[in-house]
Amino acid sequence: MTVIALPTTNFAENAGMTVSRVSAVSWCFARNIYRKGEQIKMIENEMTVSVPLEVVKASEIEPKEVKWLWYPYIPVGKVTLLQGDPGDGKSKLMLSISALLSKGEPLPFTETEENEPMTIIYQTTEDDADDTVVPRFNAAGGIGENLIFIKEDEKSLSFGDNRIREAIEMYHAKLLILDPMSSYIGEDCSMNNANETRAEFNHLIAVAKDTGCAIVIIAHMNKMKDTNPLYRTNGSIDIAGAARSIIAITRTPNKEVPAERYLVQVKSNLAPTGSAILFEVSEKGVDFISEMEMTAEEAFQSLAPKIGRPNDKEVKAKAFLIEMLKDGEMLTSECEEKLEAAGFKKSTIKKAKKNAGVISRKKGFLWYWSLPMGDIPRE
Repeated sequence: MTVIALPTTNFAENAGMTVSRVSAVSWCFARNIYRKGEQIKMIENEMTVSVPLEVVKASEIEPKEVKWLWYPYIPVGKVTLLQGDPGDGKSKLMLSISALLSKGEPLPFTETEENEPMTIIYQTTEDDADDTVVPRFNAAGGIGENLIFIKEDEKSLSFGDNRIREAIEMYHAKLLILDPMSSYIGEDCSMNNANETRAEFNHLIAVAKDTGCAIVIIAHMNKMKDTNPLYRTNGSIDIAGAARSIIAITRTPNKEVPAERYLVQVKSNLAPTGSAILFEVSEKGVDFISEMEMTAEEAFQSLAPKIGRPNDKEVKAKAFLIEMLKDGEMLTSECEEKLEAAGFKKSTIKKAKKNAGVISRKKGFLWYWSLPMGDIPRE
């Protein structure tokens, strides 16, 4: 057996052995691993370098009120998610909102007066600016000088791109729209990986906070039709966790008007959940119709297939409700009081209301229930 001498290294000295030519190969392999191990340790040490402790007391922080672009759906300086199925009108909705902001006009169902015209940045990979985005924006009455696009010819944008911050600061933009999320979250980011998605979102969260710009990310929903709308966000649940507000669009069960949509708030971290909004998709954008007393779950369940026989209590409650509303609308509180006095539980009333197709409308500060015109019994 031929014996070779090991080079003088800490590894060899610690090993204290001689090896054959065959063993030498193993030794070289082990030495490489050892060196890689040292490199990994060095990287870990760099990542865990201690920093001086700094703390701040609550008494030293000046409390601030949350500001709103559209209360309570889109907060200023935060990230909002707008989700829905393909073709439901997400882009048209945001372009209609952008058109109003570009003119300084108040957004639907708000009590705010007219503001100064605002600049909006709109980025999309799904529609071309010249034949789709700008014509839709113009049709909605928007001012073209106040809608800008960051060019992506040389390099595509991602959440961490410095051009986003630069454009917001340079043009004093009050709203940034990214459509869709999958195109802008970053090509190296797996949308199902919580750590990766949160890291990417942190870039946008910081930009929104530092600039005071509202950021709306448009996203497609997954196909899990029978789940809570919160869990229909495409990708990791951490995406929903990162957004301070989530709004969603879904079609209504009204087959006679296929352009009708519900806009509902799925998540609201900074204010009470907003009312549902009934609107219609049209050639010029969207037509806002009314606020509705409806949760996100109810809006999405209204399209779910009905399975099994109806509960006897629900059938009676539905009949009671139809009879009560046949002469016209009534205060919601009055309807609920009469139904409860008749022995129906709140859960039964809720289902009966949905089964009867009762419409909730807000007048001033009060809510009213009424039947759809076609369902009012005729004498």
